[in-house]
Amino acid sequence: MNSVLHKANTRGHANHGWLNSHHTFSFANYHNPDRMNFGVLRVLNDDRVAGGQGFGRHPHQNMEIISIPLEGDLEHKDSMGNTTVIRSGDVQVMSAGKGIFHSEYNKNEQQEVKFLQIWVIPNKKDVEPRYDQISIKEVATPNSFYQILSPNADDQGVWIHQDAWFHLGKFEAEKGDTYKLKNTANGVYVFVLEGEVEVDGQKLSQRDGYGLWGIHEFSLKASSDAQVLVMEVPMSL
Repeated sequence: MNSVLHKANTRGHANHGWLNSHHTFSFANYHNPDRMNFGVLRVLNDDRVAGGQGFGRHPHQNMEIISIPLEGDLEHKDSMGNTTVIRSGDVQVMSAGKGIFHSEYNKNEQQEVKFLQIWVIPNKKDVEPRYDQISIKEVATPNSFYQILSPNADDQGVWIHQDAWFHLGKFEAEKGDTYKLKNTANGVYVFVLEGEVEVDGQKLSQRDGYGLWGIHEFSLKASSDAQVLVMEVPMSL
């Protein structure tokens, strides 16, 4: 087994006033040669956007971009003609492919919006751009991992152009679950959204990240009420 631990307080940080962002991996002005990616997981940003503020229209290309809102309302507009709002309990995916423009704004003037912005390097280049969002509330199961993303369009959750699977888990204290890898050549990156957990003996707190590879499965137990995101991804770029 191989592992890498990224404590919450070791992440890159940028506070622009309207945007307060923590970067698990190198991004924008934060560059750490030891923190470029975890396999094809390239970006994991923990963003807070002030009321009425946001990211103006900007381009992306050949990247799978996943947004998971945690609090508030995030409005999305793109060059494909989509105008949507995502909220806690939703997941959004955008295949940038051969090129796309989009913007993201906090829909509320009085409330901060919090969301995870995740970039995954695709296994196909220059695909036709694509957008989708779904509610995952109906598939949420307490005290177990439930799938929110896969490579398969007809599977539970959204899909991307990569052999990756994402699961969420919300656990009560002393509860847990075992995650079995879909592909044992992959690695898994565990990101703690809330609370404290233990993963195969490693204690993790809120916003800690823990990557494992060379394993078939791992077990998680919550030390307190907790919520966890598990990202299984190929380790080869």
